[in-house]
Order: sequence, then structure tokens, then C-alpha cells
Amino acid sequence: MDKYKKLISNTVIFAIGTFSSKVLVFLLMPLYTRVLTNAEYGVTDLIIQTGNLLLPLVSLGIVNAVLRFGLERTSRKNDVFTTGLLTIMGGFVILLLFWPLLDRLEFISGHTGLIYMFVLMSTLRSLCSQFVRARGQVRLFAVDGILSTVTTILFNLLFLLGLQWGVFGYVLAIVCSDALSVLFLSVNATLWKYVHIRSIRWPTSLAMLKYSVPLIPNTMLWWITNVSDRYIVSYMLGNDANGLYAVAYKVPSIVVLVSGIFMDAWQMSAVTETKGRERFFTKVFRCYCSLLFIVGSGIILFCKVITKLLVSDAFYSSWKYIPFLVLATVFTCIVNFLGSIYMVEKKSMLSLATTTVGAASNVVLNFLLIPQFGVNGAAVATFISYLLVFLIRAWDTRRFVKLRYSGLRLTVNTVLLLLQSIVMIWEAPFWIAIEIFLTALMIAANANEILINIKKLLRR
Repeated sequence: MDKYKKLISNTVIFAIGTFSSKVLVFLLMPLYTRVLTNAEYGVTDLIIQTGNLLLPLVSLGIVNAVLRFGLERTSRKNDVFTTGLLTIMGGFVILLLFWPLLDRLEFISGHTGLIYMFVLMSTLRSLCSQFVRARGQVRLFAVDGILSTVTTILFNLLFLLGLQWGVFGYVLAIVCSDALSVLFLSVNATLWKYVHIRSIRWPTSLAMLKYSVPLIPNTMLWWITNVSDRYIVSYMLGNDANGLYAVAYKVPSIVVLVSGIFMDAWQMSAVTETKGRERFFTKVFRCYCSLLFIVGSGIILFCKVITKLLVSDAFYSSWKYIPFLVLATVFTCIVNFLGSIYMVEKKSMLSLATTTVGAASNVVLNFLLIPQFGVNGAAVATFISYLLVFLIRAWDTRRFVKLRYSGLRLTVNTVLLLLQSIVMIWEAPFWIAIEIFLTALMIAANANEILINIKKLLRR
């Protein structure tokens, strides 16, 4: 199959399977914001993010290696899956030793056991789903995404509405859904057949760990870049402010939704397609960026409407934090694309180095901007951090793949989003007309790139 057709085919399949689970974030927002108070929602967000911080520590980042090495034809699938399973189970046993320490943390006190269940089920589900992807079973991966959506909705209705378990029910619904997903994938992909501890080839295991271990601090630093602002907002402005900020973060997730579906397919193509790689990467990158900026512009234009539809009145004021968060998430997605180059070249240390710059700048900027601009200071700090990482990676990755960037277009797109954000937040005179005009300019500047590639694909 032509590499462009294969990329689009996999993207469509992943879209069918993961779109529902990603849209779930928005479908359940009315439920969450009506059942939970601002403070409760802020607490649940901190619990989930704490669990996400522990994931790379427990797994040693091995899930990334499972996908990368599983895609290689020279790697034995038994070695890949067994290494992943042993690493996760060993890491979880070590994590159990730190239970008393975690239980002393005030903001998660009383929920430590729930966090442990979340970490275990999340890592096992990631292992199973990424191994299925590496084996090329993209349809099974997609079906699992649909079933995961259904079970998450049912458990949320049961635990939050039926039993009214509040914060406990919010997290438990995720845990139960992940557990069922592990069971479904294990049965349908007969994953137990790939567990061969006695015959495992340890050189493969060591190579996987050599690749994945640098991704532990890398993942944690991304976590700092993405989430540290929530802890700082909670510390400086209180849980109510963090609850509003957490809700605002959900809306720009639409950008991550579009990007995440594509990146699942792109990672497979980036590793397996080697012929004409630079031209392939450049064409995909330009079209990808154009789509991101158009979607981001549309979200800023309709952020008030989206917020009104998705959340209760108590959370409506969160709309004012959305514009700069959209800017941040657009560059998050672009940075992740450039990260795929490091993945192909197995340069996890370079990925770590660039991520360190973003995390450090984010923390510093949070402490500088939040006192000056309140919650929006955190959003601006996140945007600047990702912009900085993009500039560094754009320069550094040229050693491996010489992408032909359109610097003028990227600059114009960024300026247009900045203008939209400023006009929207400060509600300048005639702001509706100005927003519509700026969105039209964004579409005009980027639609041609998308249409040209679609026409070329149709000719094929």
C-alpha cells in the first residue's frame, strides 16, 4: 500500500476506535461539573495527575519501548511483551514500599489505595494496547477504544449518579474500565502466549531498557510542563481556581484529540517508512500544522459557546483561560510530531534534553506570571514553554530529517492565534466580528496546504 494511503487508512481506523474515548472527556463534562463542586473537581484532577506522574516511574517508560521495538521485524514479539510485563510488575512491587510515604501527602490522603489501582491498571492497559498496535492489529486496538468508552460511561453513571461516590467514584470508574480493557485485549490477542520468561533474550530486554529509561525523566518533565501549573495555581490561588483551570484545560483537548488520533498512526509510519523519508515527513508536517492551527482558531472563536454547552454555570468563567491554553496545546502537538523523529532514531536522550528546557522554563514562568496575571499566567507560561521547546527541536532534528519548514506561515499562524486570544479574553470592541475575521484569515492561510495534499492523494 502507498505510504500516504497507509497513513490515512490507519488514521481512519484509529479515529473510529479512539474518537469515542477521547470525545468522552467532553460528553462527561456536564456530569462531572454538576455532581462535583469546584474544589472536588480540583482534588480529583490532582489525584489523576499524581497517578500519571507515577506511571513512568513504575513502568520505567517500557511501554514506549514496547511500541518502538515491537514495530521492528527483527525483534521477537515474545521478548518485547515479556520484558514489558516483567518491568511493570517489578516496578509496581517497589512502588508498594512507598505506600506510607504517599499516604502522608495531604491532597491525596485517604485515596492512596485508589491511586495504586489506577497506576497498575493504567500501565497494564498501556502495555497491552501498545503491543497490539505494534503487531499491526489496529482494528482490535480500535474496537478496544470503543468498548472502553462504553464501560467508562456506564461506570461513571453507576458510581457518580447511582451510588454518589464523588471523588472516589470518579477515579474508580477509570480503574474498572482499564481492567476490563486489559481482559478484553488479553483474550482476543491471546497475549499470554507471548509470556516466555525462561526463553527471553536478555540483550533485547537490555536494549529496550536502554531506550526507555531516559524516557522516565522525559515523561516526568513533560508532566511538569503540563501539570505543574495546576499545583502552583492550587497553592497560590486555591482549589476553586484550580478546578476552573482544570475544566478550561479540557476544551483545548479537542486539539489533542485531533492530534492524538493522527499520531497513533503516524508513529507506525514514521518507523516503518524509510524511502523518501524527508519529503514524506515534510509533506505530512505541513498538512498536520495547517489542520492544527485551523482547529485551534475555531476553538478560540467558539470557546464561550463550547463552555456554555459543556459545563454548569458554576464553571462558566473558565472560558477566559481557554485561548492561551489552545495556543499551548497547538505547540504541544507540533512538539510531539518532532519528537517522533527522536523516536525513529532512538535518540531518547535528546528528547530528554529538550524536554528539560521546557519543564524548567515552565516552572520559572509559573512563579513569575501567576502572581501578575492570575490563572491566565499559568496558561501563558505553558504556551511559552512549548514554543521554546519547538524552536529547539526544529533546529536540532535537522541533523536527522531535514524538514522544510515554512517559517513565514508558522509565524503568521502563531500571531493570528495570539491576536484571537487577546481579543477574546479582553472582549475588545466588536470582538465577535474581529474573531470571525481572524478565523477566516487562518482558514485562508492554511486551507490550500490541506487541499493540495488531498488532491494528490486522490490522484494516487
